[in-house]
Amino acid sequence: MSSPARDRLASLLAEHASLEQELADPAVHGDQARARRLSRRYARLAPLVETARALDEARGDLGTARELAAEDASFAAEATALERRIEELTGRLNEELLPKDPDDDKDVILEIKAGEGGAESALFAGDLLRMYLRYAERRGWSTEVLDAQDAELGGYKDVAVAIKSRSDEGIWSRLKFEGGVHRVQRVPATESQGRIHTSAAGVLVLPEAEEVDVTVDPNDLRIDVFRSSGPGGQSVNTTDSAVRITHLPSGIVVSSQNEKSQLQNRESALRVLRSRLLAAAREEAAATASDQRRSQVRTVDRSERVRTYNFPENRISDHRVGYKSHNLDQVLDGELDAVIDALSSAHTAELLAAGS
Repeated sequence: MSSPARDRLASLLAEHASLEQELADPAVHGDQARARRLSRRYARLAPLVETARALDEARGDLGTARELAAEDASFAAEATALERRIEELTGRLNEELLPKDPDDDKDVILEIKAGEGGAESALFAGDLLRMYLRYAERRGWSTEVLDAQDAELGGYKDVAVAIKSRSDEGIWSRLKFEGGVHRVQRVPATESQGRIHTSAAGVLVLPEAEEVDVTVDPNDLRIDVFRSSGPGGQSVNTTDSAVRITHLPSGIVVSSQNEKSQLQNRESALRVLRSRLLAAAREEAAATASDQRRSQVRTVDRSERVRTYNFPENRISDHRVGYKSHNLDQVLDGELDAVIDALSSAHTAELLAAGS
């Protein structure tokens, strides 16, 4: 292990010990938001600490086995097995020491927007929403629709959903590679001649920002209220409860009309705004950092096609890592782990290659 890696390991082990002490203090749990952040970070460091301890123990056992093997040949096999275990643990520790995304522990806000394909694109956006909601359900995450603009023939023109972990699991670490253009190939419900059409919907995934992450000056906001409406412009509410917030310095515009209360819609819109501002700040920092080597998977342009869902062949293809599988029906029912694992593994391999 190189000297920088040893220094990083020592720093992370010290951080884990410090977090353990903080979490043992009852006063910390008086601030639930802080306690949750500390618990998530502690849980994130736990595998590294466990691996480091197991590696130290295996090295000690190897030294003992080699000493005993000099007097009793039967210990030679044990020494060989320990050497293999040390090699395995060293590789695992090197992966766990890779620089971590600072947002990995965060919850997310996921937005889906209909794109090319008209009504069929909106229907596909609805399919994608169901896929992510089912995946969240399988993982034990909670979901909350923040805003939804229904399409006339079904599906959504635009929908935003907050996905939160009920445990110490960071959701951004699992969903951060989902952003991009998702393409569907199938016979639309509106197609009378059975021809296969290609449509697309855009997915945007943002780490949900807490108020401590982003400071929003109320003077920088223009807030407009309007009447919520459903398909065809039919009135849904009889009061001006929908909210549109414009962040003047950045030009970011967010809206929310899903709640009956103007106050609730305002808070939902602010949650999306804070998350977009945090994402913009992260992207700017990465773009200007001279030593930042950005991952091909991590930084794919949002306009780039990232995945195709081919219904006639029941095939899903992720174009960034060459992943293909003929279980599209299961994936759309929320079985996304194999796809996400392929993207995560490719990202880890790239980081290891860059480090070596």
